[in-house]
Amino acid sequence: MLLRYDHVQLAIPEGGEDRARAFFATTLGMTEVAKPPGLDPTGCWFEANGVEVHLGVEPGFAPARKAHPAFVVADLDVLAERLTAAGHAVRWDHRIPERRRLHCDDPFGNRLEFLE
Repeated sequence: MLLRYDHVQLAIPEGGEDRARAFFATTLGMTEVAKPPGLDPTGCWFEANGVEVHLGVEPGFAPARKAHPAFVVADLDVLAERLTAAGHAVRWDHRIPERRRLHCDDPFGNRLEFLE
């Protein structure tokens, strides 16, 4: 019955929107989209090629260290270079031989996976 993901929501700390924009828009190349009227005005939403990431401010924020979204990318090497150039540590993971992938934390410590 499930067809696809509509979006993934990640928590960010209060006041983290500008750092989120720098990472998700500038580094990852996503486009910020307006949140619908009537929703909490804090946080921010991003989109790229049908992939949506919603970032919501969470009181008492703690980063997701194990749980994570996994994004398919066109060129993992280019992304790794962009992440590294922007100061984000890249952790290559070769434990699943048929999947070329890496992990990186967003500016708040949330774990993200990228695979080709």
